[in-house]
Amino acid sequence: MKALADKVLILGVDALDPRLTAKLMSEGKMPNLKKFLERGAAQKDFELIGGQPTVTPPMWTTLATGANPSTHGITDYYAKGELDEAVYNFDSTRCKAEPLWNVAAEAGRKTLVWHWPGSSWPPTSDNPNLHVVDGTQPTGPNIGVGEIEGEKLVIASAETSEVLFRSKAATDSKLPCYITGMELEADVDSLYDRVHSPIVKTITITPQELHQNFTELPMDVVYSPIKDASGWATTPPAGAKEFTILFSKGLIRRPCQMLKGESGAYDTVHVFKNKKETAPLAVLPKNVYVADIIDEALKGEERLEVNRNMRVLDIAADGSTLRMWISAAMDFHNDALWHPREIYRDVCENVGYPPPASIAGGFDERFIADCCRASWDRSVEWNSAAIKHLIRTKGYEMVFSHFHSVDHQGHLLVAFMKKGGKLAPATICRLFDEVYEQADRYIGEFLPLLDEGWTILICSDHGQVCPEYEVTDLGGGLNAINAVIFQELGYTALLKDEAGNDTHAIDWSKTTAVMQRMNHIYVNLKGRDPHGIVDPADKFGLEEKIITDLYALRDPETGHRVCHLALRNRDAVLLGMGGPESGDIIYYVAEGYNRDHADCLSTIDGACHTSCRSVFCAAGKGVKRGLLTDRVVRHVDVTPTAAVLAGLKMPAQCEGAPVYQILDY
Repeated sequence: MKALADKVLILGVDALDPRLTAKLMSEGKMPNLKKFLERGAAQKDFELIGGQPTVTPPMWTTLATGANPSTHGITDYYAKGELDEAVYNFDSTRCKAEPLWNVAAEAGRKTLVWHWPGSSWPPTSDNPNLHVVDGTQPTGPNIGVGEIEGEKLVIASAETSEVLFRSKAATDSKLPCYITGMELEADVDSLYDRVHSPIVKTITITPQELHQNFTELPMDVVYSPIKDASGWATTPPAGAKEFTILFSKGLIRRPCQMLKGESGAYDTVHVFKNKKETAPLAVLPKNVYVADIIDEALKGEERLEVNRNMRVLDIAADGSTLRMWISAAMDFHNDALWHPREIYRDVCENVGYPPPASIAGGFDERFIADCCRASWDRSVEWNSAAIKHLIRTKGYEMVFSHFHSVDHQGHLLVAFMKKGGKLAPATICRLFDEVYEQADRYIGEFLPLLDEGWTILICSDHGQVCPEYEVTDLGGGLNAINAVIFQELGYTALLKDEAGNDTHAIDWSKTTAVMQRMNHIYVNLKGRDPHGIVDPADKFGLEEKIITDLYALRDPETGHRVCHLALRNRDAVLLGMGGPESGDIIYYVAEGYNRDHADCLSTIDGACHTSCRSVFCAAGKGVKRGLLTDRVVRHVDVTPTAAVLAGLKMPAQCEGAPVYQILDY
C-alpha cells in the first residue's frame, strides 16, 4: 500500500473534551489547536465517539488496535480476578489484538511508543525498529517505578518549638499549626496508591467510601521552628534565619537558610545537605517554581539519588513564618520501563529527568495553580522536548504519544464546576479553562513538525463530565465491589461483626450477585465461581430481575432513573463490550448523575459545557486542508486511518474503517 504521509505522529491528549474545546477555541483560549484545524480536517464537532467504557486502558488500547474491548479484552481500568478481586489492567500481555505500532515496526518503520497507557508495556514485538517508553500507568513516564516519596507541605514558624513530621496530615496549604495525636509512622495509603495497586480486594459499604476522590488527598507535613542561623561551617549572610526540612518520614534532615533581599524583607530560601556544606542544593526565590533539585530519599533502607521540585509559597517579610511545597521524589536512575534502555539516558542527558506528578488540590487555589498546574507546566516542557528530541535524533517515522494533564487535573476540578466546594464554581471553571489552555500549549509545541513533513492525528480517549445533579451511588467502584446499592437491593450480603455491624467482607453463602469494578455485574454462579450459589438454570431470570431493579432506581431529587442502560453480556457486543472479560451485565449511569467519566456512555453531556466524548482531528501530508466532515468518527477508526496514511496493513483484529472523507489522495 502506498503511503500518503512520510511520517505520522499520533498526539494523544487524555480526557480532552470536544465540547469544552470548541467553546474555548471560540473564546480565543486555544489558538494552537485552532491553527492546527485550519491546516487540517476533523469531524464537524471535533468529536470521536463510540468507545466504551470511557476509561483509560480500554480506550487507548482501542486507539492502538482499531479493535473494540470485546475483541482486545481490556474492558475496564482493572480486569476481574475472583469476584472480589480486581487486577491492574495496564499489561500488554492481557491484550488479544495486534497494535499498529507492531505492524509499523515490522514493516520497516522506525517507531516510538511514548507512554501510551493501553497495552504498550511490555513491548510485544522484538523488532529492533520498535522503541517503547513506559505505559504502565496513565500519569507520566516513570511515575510508577520512579516516584518513591510523596508531596510535602513545610510549615515553619518562630513560634514552633520542635521539628515534627506528620504523615498525610494536610489537604490544603492553610494549616495554621501542627496537628497533635498523629504517630510518625501512621502512614495512610493514598487513593492514588490504592488505584494503582496490581491486585486489589476492596469492598465499599458506605457512600463516603464509594465516592472518595483525588480532590482532598492528604500529603505529608513538616513543622519546623524558625530561629537565628547558627552552627554553620560558613558564616551565613547577616540576618539569616534557619529552619529544617524532613524527608523520608523524618529520617533525612535538610537544614535551610532564610535570607533577606535588597528590600530588607526575607524572600529567598537556600536548602543545604548539611551545615558543613558551602553550596546549597537549591536556591528558592519566593513563589518561583524550581525544578530538578537533586537530593536523596530512602526506599526502605536503600538511599537513592532523586530529583524533586519545590516552591516557596509564602515568607513573612520579617522571617517569622514560611510555607513551602515540595514535590514527590523521583528515582532518576530507574530505566526499567524504557526499551531500549539507552534512550532513557539520552533523554536525561539532553532534556532532563522525568518530572514527578502532583495531586495537590484540596480546593486550595494556591496548591492547584502554583503546585499542581506548575508541575504539569514542567511536564508540558519535558514531554514535548523529549519526544521532539527523540524524533530528530533517532529518525522515527511513526510515533504514538500520550499526555495526561487534562485528565489528572480534571479529577480535582470537574465534579465541582457547577456546585463548587470551598471554591466558588466560577473559580473552579476558570481553573479548568486554564488546564485546557495548558493542553493547547502542549499541542503548540508540535505544530512546527507539520512544516517538517509530519502528519499529526490528535485524539483523546474520553472527556470528563460535570454532574448536573448529585452523583448516584450506582456509579463508582473503579477497582472495588460496590456493595452500597446491591446490599440494599438484596443481591450482596455482608458478614457481620460481633456487634452486628457490617464488615468489609462478603457473605458468599447469601450473595447472588455483585457490582464489580465500574460497569460490571457478576452473578455468583455455581460451577464457575468459587462460592457460587446461583444455579445456571436460574441465571437468565436473575439477570432480568437485576436489570429491572436497576431501571427502577430513582434520584430522590428529580425522580428520574439513574441507570441509563443495562445489557446482558451477549447484548453488550452492540457497544463493543461483552465476552469473557466483561460482566454478566454491563450497565451505565444516566446523564446528569455521573462521577466524572468511566461510569457513563461516551455520548453524554455534562453541566458547564462538558461531555464524555473524545477529540479527533488531523493535519499534514495526506490530509485535506480546512475540512469539517459529517462523518461519525469512532475510536476504532483512528488506527485504520493512521494505517492508510502510513501505507501499512491493518492490524489483524482491526474492526474500524479509515476516515476516507478527510484523506487527500
